[in-house]
Amino acid sequence: MLGPGPSNAHPTVLQALSRTPIGHLDPLYVELMGEVQELLRYAWQTDNRLTLPMSGTGSSAMEATLANTVESGDTVLVAVKGYFGNRLMDMAGRYRANVQVIEKPWGEAFTLEEIEAGIKKHKPAIFAMVHAETSTGICQPMEGVGDLCREHDCLLLLDTVTSLGGVPLYLDSWKVDLAYSCSQKGLSCPPGLGPFTMGPRAEAKLAARKDKVPNWYLDVSLLNQYWGSNRVYHHTAPVNMNFGMREALRLLAEEGLDNAWARHRRNAEALWTGLESLGLEMHVPEELRLPTLTTVRIPEGVDGKAFSSHLLNNHGIEVGGGLGVLAGKIWRIGLMGYNSTPENVDRLLNLFETELPRFRQNAAVAA
Repeated sequence: MLGPGPSNAHPTVLQALSRTPIGHLDPLYVELMGEVQELLRYAWQTDNRLTLPMSGTGSSAMEATLANTVESGDTVLVAVKGYFGNRLMDMAGRYRANVQVIEKPWGEAFTLEEIEAGIKKHKPAIFAMVHAETSTGICQPMEGVGDLCREHDCLLLLDTVTSLGGVPLYLDSWKVDLAYSCSQKGLSCPPGLGPFTMGPRAEAKLAARKDKVPNWYLDVSLLNQYWGSNRVYHHTAPVNMNFGMREALRLLAEEGLDNAWARHRRNAEALWTGLESLGLEMHVPEELRLPTLTTVRIPEGVDGKAFSSHLLNNHGIEVGGGLGVLAGKIWRIGLMGYNSTPENVDRLLNLFETELPRFRQNAAVAA
């Protein structure tokens, strides 16, 4: 699977998933919970106490960041530059936030000056943005954003769904207060868990709430009693998913973050060079491209969906199409986690070289 996610799971992760289930309060599982938390802290480069995998997909962790910190009437400023910025905006509104937006075209990043202007204008309680925008292939520069949020007394909420495990992430040094991710992309695990982390400033906002968190399942004050030192029952956790998550995070730690990040970058650059040598145009400037997800513009007249279907049905390779305003305009190619290998790059480039000309010819005949 070389699309925007999920990626293929590592074989040893699949082995971990298939072990005999045990109880969600079994001492062995309780020990595993602590290991998963510590490995997540390493992957995110954070010391946040409240770091845990939500029992649900990445969208559950996304919702948890908002459910726990947004109170009715809070101003939430969302930086929208793609599909998942829009989802943040939608979710915040459902928790009765006063949602404000700064926007960029899909394929551009925000400058620090644009972010500062938005924060000064709207004076938010929370500033939310996507680090790795899956719909566009943009990696948002983060230098200075956390300092701005501290200066203007707002929380910084960051989507790291397509960056965790494959793109440099330094939550503590970037002064990120809330972040979430998923299990099925850079971590080489199947979908089903949503990594979540909350820093001290966000904890303080949660503690100062006037009303209960309006979502029992995602209430971190309750979940912390299960994932914290007390290990008090909250819900029946997906035990085997967490066995898989531990193995996925163990593999990442064994490789080392610097090595994993360098591998993703090296393979992405080989893909970019190969695609451009075939006359294809990237959607994002090189300095802003995600190593985990490449967006390439579909040549004029080519049926991008038909080509993707051809690759899947005849060659067993999945490549994604565009979302929203980019539907029918780009392909999205993922090299994430276990799938980020030179062999996958070579195989995909060979297929683009040998198979795409037929679709170009069909377009020319149709014209």
